[in-house]
Amino acid sequence: MVTYHRFMVSDDPVFKALGDPSRRFLLDRLFDRDGQTLSDLEAGLAMTRFGVMKHLRVLEDAGLVITRRSGREKLHFLNAVPIRLIHDRWIDKYTERQVSALADLKSSLESKKWVRAKQRA
Repeated sequence: MVTYHRFMVSDDPVFKALGDPSRRFLLDRLFDRDGQTLSDLEAGLAMTRFGVMKHLRVLEDAGLVITRRSGREKLHFLNAVPIRLIHDRWIDKYTERQVSALADLKSSLESKKWVRAKQRA
Protein backbone atom coordinates (compact mmCIF):
# COMPACT_ATOMS: atom_id res chain seq x y z
CA MET A 1 0.00 0.00 0.00
CA VAL A 2 1.34 3.41 -0.97
CA THR A 3 0.61 6.51 1.08
CA TYR A 4 0.71 9.88 -0.62
CA HIS A 5 1.27 13.14 1.14
CA ARG A 6 -2.02 15.00 0.89
CA PHE A 7 -0.34 18.34 0.16
CA MET A 8 1.78 16.98 -2.70
CA VAL A 9 0.91 18.61 -6.00
CA SER A 10 0.50 16.18 -8.86
CA ASP A 11 2.67 16.59 -11.95
CA ASP A 12 0.29 14.38 -13.95
CA PRO A 13 -1.59 17.20 -15.76
CA VAL A 14 1.71 18.75 -16.87
CA PHE A 15 3.11 15.42 -18.11
CA LYS A 16 -0.19 14.71 -19.88
CA ALA A 17 -0.11 18.13 -21.53
CA LEU A 18 3.50 17.72 -22.62
CA GLY A 19 2.85 14.21 -23.91
CA ASP A 20 1.17 15.34 -27.13
CA PRO A 21 3.21 16.74 -30.05
CA SER A 22 0.47 19.21 -31.02
CA ARG A 23 0.46 20.70 -27.53
CA ARG A 24 4.26 20.90 -27.51
CA PHE A 25 4.02 22.69 -30.86
CA LEU A 26 1.56 25.20 -29.37
CA LEU A 27 3.92 25.81 -26.45
CA ASP A 28 6.81 26.34 -28.87
CA ARG A 29 4.71 28.86 -30.79
CA LEU A 30 3.93 30.72 -27.57
CA PHE A 31 7.60 30.61 -26.58
CA ASP A 32 8.49 32.24 -29.89
CA ARG A 33 5.77 34.88 -29.59
CA ASP A 34 3.65 35.25 -26.47
CA GLY A 35 0.14 36.68 -26.47
CA GLN A 36 -1.29 34.96 -29.55
CA THR A 37 -4.95 34.58 -30.36
CA LEU A 38 -6.65 31.29 -31.17
CA SER A 39 -6.58 32.23 -34.86
CA ASP A 40 -2.82 32.85 -34.69
CA LEU A 41 -2.21 29.49 -33.05
CA GLU A 42 -4.65 27.66 -35.33
CA ALA A 43 -2.77 28.82 -38.43
CA GLY A 44 0.21 26.59 -37.63
CA LEU A 45 -1.70 23.35 -37.13
CA ALA A 46 -3.49 21.06 -39.56
CA MET A 47 -6.55 20.60 -37.37
CA THR A 48 -9.89 22.23 -36.76
CA ARG A 49 -10.38 25.27 -34.59
CA PHE A 50 -12.15 23.08 -32.04
CA GLY A 51 -9.22 20.67 -31.96
CA VAL A 52 -6.85 23.54 -31.18
CA MET A 53 -9.27 24.77 -28.50
CA LYS A 54 -9.27 21.33 -26.86
CA HIS A 55 -5.47 21.24 -26.81
CA LEU A 56 -5.34 24.76 -25.36
CA ARG A 57 -7.82 23.70 -22.65
CA VAL A 58 -5.51 20.84 -21.60
CA LEU A 59 -2.59 23.26 -21.51
CA GLU A 60 -4.62 25.74 -19.44
CA ASP A 61 -5.73 23.01 -17.02
CA ALA A 62 -2.08 22.06 -16.52
CA GLY A 63 -1.19 25.70 -15.88
CA LEU A 64 1.10 25.88 -18.90
CA VAL A 65 -0.99 28.49 -20.72
CA ILE A 66 -2.59 31.56 -19.18
CA THR A 67 -5.22 33.57 -21.00
CA ARG A 68 -6.23 37.19 -20.86
CA ARG A 69 -9.08 38.97 -22.60
CA SER A 70 -8.26 42.02 -24.68
CA GLY A 71 -11.50 43.37 -26.05
CA ARG A 72 -13.07 40.61 -28.12
CA GLU A 73 -9.82 38.63 -28.34
CA LYS A 74 -8.53 36.03 -25.95
CA LEU A 75 -4.74 36.13 -25.78
CA HIS A 76 -2.70 33.07 -24.80
CA PHE A 77 0.54 33.31 -22.85
CA LEU A 78 3.12 30.67 -21.95
CA ASN A 79 3.59 29.95 -18.25
CA ALA A 80 6.90 28.10 -17.94
CA VAL A 81 6.72 27.72 -14.14
CA PRO A 82 5.21 24.17 -14.17
CA ILE A 83 7.91 23.03 -16.61
CA ARG A 84 10.59 24.52 -14.36
CA LEU A 85 9.10 22.75 -11.33
CA ILE A 86 9.26 19.44 -13.19
CA HIS A 87 12.84 20.20 -14.18
CA ASP A 88 13.77 20.94 -10.58
CA ARG A 89 12.06 17.80 -9.27
CA TRP A 90 12.84 15.23 -11.96
CA ILE A 91 15.84 16.41 -13.96
CA ASP A 92 17.97 18.72 -11.88
CA LYS A 93 18.53 16.23 -9.08
CA TYR A 94 20.07 13.79 -11.56
CA THR A 95 22.54 16.37 -12.82
CA GLU A 96 24.09 17.16 -9.47
CA ARG A 97 27.84 17.43 -9.16
CA GLN A 98 28.22 14.05 -7.42
CA VAL A 99 26.42 12.20 -10.20
CA SER A 100 28.49 14.05 -12.77
CA ALA A 101 31.70 13.05 -10.95
CA LEU A 102 30.61 9.39 -10.92
CA ALA A 103 29.84 9.50 -14.63
CA ASP A 104 33.30 10.99 -15.30
CA LEU A 105 34.92 8.27 -13.19
CA LYS A 106 33.00 5.58 -15.07
CA SER A 107 34.12 7.00 -18.42
CA SER A 108 37.71 7.22 -17.26
CA LEU A 109 37.76 3.64 -16.00
CA GLU A 110 36.12 2.32 -19.15
CA SER A 111 38.59 4.14 -21.40
CA LYS A 112 41.55 2.73 -19.41
CA LYS A 113 40.06 -0.74 -19.68
CA TRP A 114 39.65 -0.26 -23.45
CA VAL A 115 43.30 0.92 -23.80
CA ARG A 116 44.58 -2.12 -21.86
CA ALA A 117 42.47 -4.46 -24.03
CA LYS A 118 43.84 -2.83 -27.15
CA GLN A 119 47.44 -3.16 -25.91
CA ARG A 120 46.96 -6.91 -25.36
CA ALA A 121 45.68 -7.38 -28.89
